[in-house]
Amino acid sequence: METNLNMYSSISVANYFIEKSFDEGFIITPMKVLKLVYIAHGWHLGITGNPLITEQTEAWKYGPVVPSVYHTYKFFGSNDINEIIIPNNQIRSDFKLLCSDKFASVLLDKVWEEYKIYSGLQLSDMTHRENTPWEITWNKNHGSKLSGAIIPNNLIQKHYSEKLQLSNSDA
Repeated sequence: METNLNMYSSISVANYFIEKSFDEGFIITPMKVLKLVYIAHGWHLGITGNPLITEQTEAWKYGPVVPSVYHTYKFFGSNDINEIIIPNNQIRSDFKLLCSDKFASVLLDKVWEEYKIYSGLQLSDMTHRENTPWEITWNKNHGSKLSGAIIPNNLIQKHYSEKLQLSNSDA
């Protein structure tokens, strides 16, 4: 399959997963969508060497966070997200482009299939494991109560490349 290496807004990627949750009847909370965006970005980096999203991820207390997704969906709190939010026409165009990008759609569909069964807390636990990009970044910043340290894409790429190699060696 031809790889289209466009980058997309994090909100577009979040909306892709939210739409999938509506289509399939799965619950999705703000924490779950935050982690899915991060995981999809990680797999994209691990497979292609290029970012999926236009923003950096940050190390916050409860794991990796993309600030725009957090701020767009935070008013749902720990409740289920029950609507897609498209804050402007640029995001609307970006979302349409993402949905028409065959490579990105296949990757996002695979991430969804693999991770949809997990809650936001379970996904957060996965991102907190030893030697994950979040854990390395958080500890490098002394586990301070200050959120917001950038998780470097090269660290995310290395982590997901290693996961890819492990999954390929299992086959």
